[in-house]
Amino acid sequence: MSNQQIGLLIIFIGLLCIVGGALVWIGAFAWFGRLPGDIRIEGEHVKIYIPFASMLLLSLALSLLLGVINRLFR
Repeated sequence: MSNQQIGLLIIFIGLLCIVGGALVWIGAFAWFGRLPGDIRIEGEHVKIYIPFASMLLLSLALSLLLGVINRLFR
């Protein structure tokens, strides 16, 4: 990769961080962690939370994003 491509990649990642942070700040991801496949067990003295569906969705989104970035900078 050339220096120009690395610079563009860093700018792109920075913009994604800014947009993602703004969305989290305004509450656009309030649904995240409350999907139907997420397992939540609450007892009297213990709480267990396994965000199975949320992590599958996050993994899919990141895989798609990294695939697009890979194709753009190839």
